[in-house]
Amino acid sequence: MYARTSTMQADPARIDAGVAYVRGQVFPAVSAMSGCVGMSMLADRGSGRCIVTTAWESEAALRDTAETVRPLRDGAEQALEASTSDVDVWEIAVVHRDHATPDGACARVTWLSGDASNVDRAVDVYRMTVLPTVQELDGFCSGSLLINREAGQVVGTITFDSRAQVEATREAAARLRESVTSDTGMRIDDVAEMEVAFAHLHVPELV
Repeated sequence: MYARTSTMQADPARIDAGVAYVRGQVFPAVSAMSGCVGMSMLADRGSGRCIVTTAWESEAALRDTAETVRPLRDGAEQALEASTSDVDVWEIAVVHRDHATPDGACARVTWLSGDASNVDRAVDVYRMTVLPTVQELDGFCSGSLLINREAGQVVGTITFDSRAQVEATREAAARLRESVTSDTGMRIDDVAEMEVAFAHLHVPELV
């Protein structure tokens, strides 16, 4: 399983318009493409950062749609009045859901990087330490890990039922990040708390 993420720096005042465009225009078109297994959108209404993720059943499906999705991404950028846009490709290493994502859900996204040789260790730590720990936290909804082996990058996303539950778990998450960096030798590049604006990913369990 593979994923393509488009990270856009939007005008915060245009978030709702962008979500409506992704929901009404991008999602129907992308979901009809061969090999697509869903789509999601995260948004930070304070900073304007938005992340649109499409999931694909194979690397070939992801690669074959690269040009086809470009006009859709351009449209989303226009709807969001985005000043910057970055596209990244990932392998989906871990997916676990406790239950469906409810309206009002919020996610904590953590970006890490390090030596490429540490990526497999990071996957193991996520499976054996991170997921068992966060599943015990109030409001846990789902967790996923995306990796780029060549670049030595990983992105972990933990979704909770509400923003209040994300905020209530900040201290526990900080302790967990310290443990992960110690166990993997990787460094934390960024952490963001983002609204789950759109959630229609249908990637099967990968644990």
